[in-house]
Amino acid sequence: MLDIKKITTLSDLSELKTAYFAGSTAPLDGMWHFGFVPMSDHYGFYENDILVGYCVLNGEGYLLQFYLAPTASANIADLFTLIIENNNSVIGEVKGAFVSTAEPQYLSLCMDNTESFKVNAMMYRQNQESDASRHSGRIEGIKMTLATEEQIDKLVEFASSAIGAPKEWLTGYYSNLIARQELWGYWENDSVLATGECRKFDEHQTQFADLGMIVAQAERGKGLATRVLNFLIQHANSQGLQAMCSTESSNIGAQKAIARAGLSSKNRILQFDFD
Repeated sequence: MLDIKKITTLSDLSELKTAYFAGSTAPLDGMWHFGFVPMSDHYGFYENDILVGYCVLNGEGYLLQFYLAPTASANIADLFTLIIENNNSVIGEVKGAFVSTAEPQYLSLCMDNTESFKVNAMMYRQNQESDASRHSGRIEGIKMTLATEEQIDKLVEFASSAIGAPKEWLTGYYSNLIARQELWGYWENDSVLATGECRKFDEHQTQFADLGMIVAQAERGKGLATRVLNFLIQHANSQGLQAMCSTESSNIGAQKAIARAGLSSKNRILQFDFD
């Protein structure tokens, strides 16, 4: 008999999360799995009071992770179908799922249950540590400086104006990056022209650095994005880390900048909508 219970202590899932990431064929997107997932609801699958799996559901009713240990007695396909057909009162309504093409089992479960999906984001990865050095000779250098707490108001205002993110969320997010020395700024006459993020992983995928950037609208199309990325890649490589990043499938400008910086995309994040 399998029971489903809501989990409030995420450390209970430590071993299962390790197995989940070990089963991926490529590094998973940092913002999705270490930004959005911890803020979402976690549900554990129990057999004889032993935790054998879990799933993650965000506030909009979309699954973000799904895992059942191979040692479990339950059939994973039957369990997945049960949950997405809203037949579990603990989890409630499931509208769809976000899944990477680097998560083969979870992806297969989604594809078995619906043909309706669209590409949400492109996932990029540095192929070899030498990529940055090969491209750096063709890209004009840029000098970025580590962000400080004294600059946070300007950085938040810049990011909010450039991408429309909520200021309250940005303040907390940037404060954490600043404390970890993972946020950089490119300034001109006391104005922010671009920001860059080089985020390290505290667990799982610790050999990678997850990059992010924002370029002022007035500066786009001038090659600044590629220069920012090149700086971040070199910074990651100097710490023995391989660079990775992602961008929306509709952001053609970012995709071109990422490709020019030497990163390639073999995986996608897909959005499934269940009927």
